[in-house]
Amino acid sequence: MEILGALLVIIIIVYISSLNWCRTIKAVFLLLVIEGALRKWVLPQASEMLYFLKDIVLLGAYIGYFSVGRNKRKISIKNDYFKIIIFMVAAWTLFQVFNPSLGSPIVGFFGLRGYLFYLPLMWMIPVMFQSQNELYNFLRSHLLLTIPVGILGIAQFFAPANSPLNVYAPGAVTSVAVFGAAQAARVTGTFSYLSGYSVYLIVVFAFIVAIMTTQQSKKWQVISIIELLLITVNSFMTGSRGVILTGILFLLSYIIIKIVFYPTKIWRLVQRFSLPIVIVAIAATLWFQPAIDAFVQRTTANKDVPGRITGSFTEIFEFTKYKDLDGYGTGATHQALPALRKALNLPSGEVISVYYESEMGRIALELGPIGFFIWYGLRVFILIGLGNVFLKLKSPFLKELALSAFLIQAIQINSQLVTHHTFSVYYWFLSSFIFLLPHLEQIENWHRKQQLLPPDEKSPYFPNSSHQ
Repeated sequence: MEILGALLVIIIIVYISSLNWCRTIKAVFLLLVIEGALRKWVLPQASEMLYFLKDIVLLGAYIGYFSVGRNKRKISIKNDYFKIIIFMVAAWTLFQVFNPSLGSPIVGFFGLRGYLFYLPLMWMIPVMFQSQNELYNFLRSHLLLTIPVGILGIAQFFAPANSPLNVYAPGAVTSVAVFGAAQAARVTGTFSYLSGYSVYLIVVFAFIVAIMTTQQSKKWQVISIIELLLITVNSFMTGSRGVILTGILFLLSYIIIKIVFYPTKIWRLVQRFSLPIVIVAIAATLWFQPAIDAFVQRTTANKDVPGRITGSFTEIFEFTKYKDLDGYGTGATHQALPALRKALNLPSGEVISVYYESEMGRIALELGPIGFFIWYGLRVFILIGLGNVFLKLKSPFLKELALSAFLIQAIQINSQLVTHHTFSVYYWFLSSFIFLLPHLEQIENWHRKQQLLPPDEKSPYFPNSSHQ
């Protein structure tokens, strides 16, 4: 009866989600932020079910979008090379689902989720927004979530490590990571674990930089500074050197690109960011110095970052010797496999005898060298596409978004994606900018053209647009 009840709930969620797929996709980004809170504090007994809630909701959105006759707005990919490489990724990962080393194809289909399940967002996101302003409002609303999440993170840092605030999913206070002389908890915000919160902070930092370069009212300028402050101090409170390092690399790369391509606009950029930077720096040092001190102490005490970075690139060559041109199968390195095999009584499969941690090493083990180059070929192709979009766009705000997406994906090229469902959603959202941003600029240009035409020459339709 419990299984039938669960299936009924899933069917209802999928059906409701399919009714308005645009609204559903926006709800997914809310779920992405609050899912951990639901798992940790609201329904810890249903933690495993809630882990898949976002995917169930997305499934309904996919059905609503791709169903025949339900949606006439579509974005067609005209780049044949892009279609080919996506097909190659899909074919190879599906082929590896049936790898005998997995012990069961069920394991492979579970692992396939990390590679392909979120990819349809590339087609769906571009038709969600009908104007540049609509995209801006969505991002601004999403950034508002950083205020309650950031305040929670501050409360977690100053609370004892064994406080109910500092728990991981499914809700038990066990092995909470601490750092610094005071042994403060490494904060997770509303996320289930530290890794999810780290990715969230990195992505929203990129969004806030893009938005702060645009013209905003005084009210939203103040809100943006508050958001930037909370993002900054929470980044230190995570104790994650990767978060801080990514932020530094992002800013350095951002400034260098601006100097190279737009040297005449540097002074305007300095003027726009000077006050927010001064305010954030003063507030952080006055009110949150313990977090900065704890982070510095952790960083100076443990200097393994360079080795971990280089190892993430070099270990792929070491791992190829274990299976030659083959791999262990799609999803073979997923951290949830022991629980999945136990729950479904699946065969154990071939044991991977080598230690793995980095994303690149995992992909090499799962898909083999052929699959590795196909998968990272797709990621590099998307990165190049974002770079081209940045260079071609004329709209300042859209250019900023393209640059932010490009830098995040470039810096995070060796970070967890396939086994990180939070970054997976954000990654394919950012990848959709290849199609979304030029599409929005085309619409904006059409609107300007219509305003200049005589009334009798104006058309009620968008030419060459998905909104026809």
